[in-house]
Amino acid sequence: MTATALDISHLRKSYARPGGATEVLSDVTLALNPGETLALTGESGSGKSTLLHLVAGLDRADGGRIAVAGQEITALPDRALARIRRQHTALIFQQYNLIPSLNVAENLAFHARMAGRHDPAWVQDLAERLGLAGLIDRMPDEISGGQRQRVAIGRAMALRPALLLADEPTGNLDEETSDQVIAVMQDLVTETGCALLFVTHSDRIACRMQRHLHLRHGRVAPA
Repeated sequence: MTATALDISHLRKSYARPGGATEVLSDVTLALNPGETLALTGESGSGKSTLLHLVAGLDRADGGRIAVAGQEITALPDRALARIRRQHTALIFQQYNLIPSLNVAENLAFHARMAGRHDPAWVQDLAERLGLAGLIDRMPDEISGGQRQRVAIGRAMALRPALLLADEPTGNLDEETSDQVIAVMQDLVTETGCALLFVTHSDRIACRMQRHLHLRHGRVAPA
């Protein structure tokens, strides 16, 4: 794994509005090392999710530089960008985004299969550690919200990504379940050496990460 899992320099992003362009990110610079966890907080509309989407290659920046696992992605064509996203980056969303037609076992393996890196033993280990071993034949609509989020975490970690991006992944969970989910994520990050960028509105959750940055007026600063 490279020395830096994520390197962002002077990132800028604006969106067109009826009254003119609105600048969301004006000068974002940060770096994240393998095995490091970073919480990003900010007011609603501050650009937290926008930043995550740019890093994931789901949107394009107006300026600046993003490198994932040592590979600059800012100007890559769509096909190359999709390859980087498939091979090195995993995302966990608040709404789980599980595939409803696949059971738990199939959802767990999906991302790794797409990347050609499916390891059945690792997926089985993840299922057991996430408390899903007895649910692998269930469909997503047959398990609880907390269990669905555990499947989403397992699906992401089955890839053994260099960079894990989490966008309010515990926003729909109660505090106890949220704490359990975060503990599992942190254990897996430590074991695999991937980096974690965790977007949250909760200072309580942010304090559990190794570093905490706050996004304000298009820039990041220590919280």
